[in-house]
Amino acid sequence: MNQKEINDFFSHETNFDKRFIPNYDDLEKVIFLLKKNNKKIVLTQGVWDLIHEGHAKYLEKAKSYGDILIVGVDSDQLTKNRKGPNRPIVPQNERIRMLIHLRHVDIVTIREADQEIGDLIRLVSPDVLITSKSTTDFTSKMKRDYKDFCKEILTLTPQATTSTTARIRDLAIEGAEDLAREVRQITDDFLKRLKERR
Repeated sequence: MNQKEINDFFSHETNFDKRFIPNYDDLEKVIFLLKKNNKKIVLTQGVWDLIHEGHAKYLEKAKSYGDILIVGVDSDQLTKNRKGPNRPIVPQNERIRMLIHLRHVDIVTIREADQEIGDLIRLVSPDVLITSKSTTDFTSKMKRDYKDFCKEILTLTPQATTSTTARIRDLAIEGAEDLAREVRQITDDFLKRLKERR
C-alpha cells in the first residue's frame, strides 16, 4: 500500500472496492500499513440496520477518537442469530454500501455468523474500540477479555432518541393499525351486503 492508496481512505469519493475489505487477510495487511504510517485506528461493530441519525452521530463521534474508523458489519445470518429471525430489515450488501457513503467511515468489513465477537477486535487491535451502551451482548466481562487487544475501550451513549428497534416497533404498530382498518372496512362492507340481501 502506497501513500496514494492510504489517501483513498480519506477521499470524498465512495471508493467501494478499496474501502470494503471483507477478507480478513487483506484487512490485516491494510491495518499493518496504516499503523506503520502512524494512523490511529478506531474500531466499532454492529448491525447498522435501517441507518438513522443516531447511527451517523455515533460514527462521527467514534471517528473523532482517531484517524481511521473501521466498521464491522454483522452479516445477515449473524444478525438473525443475535436479533431474531425477522432481522435484519435491510440486507447486508445495502447496509455496507450505506455505511461506505458516510464520510466518517473509512473502512468497512463483514462479521460472519461463524466468527466470535472478538475475532475482529483481535485482528484490528485498535487504538480505540468503541462500543455502545445499547449493545447488551457486549458485556463488561468481554471488555475485560479484550482489553489486552485495545489501547482504549470507550462506551458511547446512544446519540439520538430513536433506535432501529423502536423504529421497527413503530412500523409494526402502524402496519397492525392499517391492517385493523382494512379488516374493519371489509367486515363493514360484508355486513352491509348481508343487510341489503334481506
